[in-house]
Amino acid sequence: MTGALQPKRDPGDVPRRDEMRRNEAGRGEVWRGEVWRDRARAGEGRRDAARGDEVRRDAAGGDDGRADETGRVSPMRLLHRRLRPRPRPRFKGPSFNRLVPNIMTLLGLCAGLTSKRYGLDGRFGSAVVAIAVAGAIDGLDGRLARMLKATSRFGAEFDSLADFLCFGVAPAFVLYLWSLHRAGAFGFIPCMMFAVCMALRLARFNAALDSAPGPAYAYNFFTGVPAPAGAGLVLFPLFVGLEARTLGLDWLLAIASHPLVCAVMLVGVALLLVSTLPVWSFKNFKMPAEYVLPTFLGVGVFAALLVADPWAALAAGGLIYAGMLPFSLRSFRRLKREAEAMREPPDQAHVG
Repeated sequence: MTGALQPKRDPGDVPRRDEMRRNEAGRGEVWRGEVWRDRARAGEGRRDAARGDEVRRDAAGGDDGRADETGRVSPMRLLHRRLRPRPRPRFKGPSFNRLVPNIMTLLGLCAGLTSKRYGLDGRFGSAVVAIAVAGAIDGLDGRLARMLKATSRFGAEFDSLADFLCFGVAPAFVLYLWSLHRAGAFGFIPCMMFAVCMALRLARFNAALDSAPGPAYAYNFFTGVPAPAGAGLVLFPLFVGLEARTLGLDWLLAIASHPLVCAVMLVGVALLLVSTLPVWSFKNFKMPAEYVLPTFLGVGVFAALLVADPWAALAAGGLIYAGMLPFSLRSFRRLKREAEAMREPPDQAHVG
């Protein structure tokens, strides 16, 4: 019965089933082949991209010499790495041009300190030369800073501190060792007064930098005697004393080195420092054409005298500068009157 209920199998069904299995296997192989082809193409694309990156790195200067898959480094890559230009290191900070004026101020400060050491050794001529060198440097560093466009607040403050030591402390210290120490404690009072007035004069100058600019006619004038000129004026007795010692004039040396003479000079110049006296600054000084040649001749004669007899030349320079002060005051007053006359409205005619 069981065998009778089973359906009869067609002999042609076996080939058809085998054909269907083969077709399904073929489609699977075709699908797997397409997958492998896609993967192979993706791998080739990645390899092409890697080769393109390598070519670009070589064109930009080579790679960093790393080894390839086999652990070897290409000689061309090593040569590329050695011959490629190395980047120049760049440092942050101010340029050297901005440091030059401050370096000059530092040299002037060292000259002022050296003058004090010469004074302690009794070499007063060398002390005067050191202060003169500090004055020459002080006249150059500010102009050099403006020329190099290296002006700064730090430079202004540093210059003021150096001026205080070189032209306020050092001259008074040298004069005390040369003459005023014989007056005891009273001889120190003029020295201290001169140094204090020099500090006040420099503080007023720094405060004027932040204030509103003054009238145009006051641009070419200082308010009070400037610091280097004050040091030169206060050393006038020492100039005369050194010249008298060179010429063997003992009576002139005794007068110049008297403590009272030095004290009067210190107090008088100290008052000029803190005064409101207008003094020519020679910043934009214009000279008439007929005075140019005589000025050149006078400067040449003074330079020759400075080489031949420096103490007499420095003493004469102090007298000439002191003689210019009244003319500077007269020039300031004349310019002020002209400026005020230009600001006044014209007189209106009164109708009767």
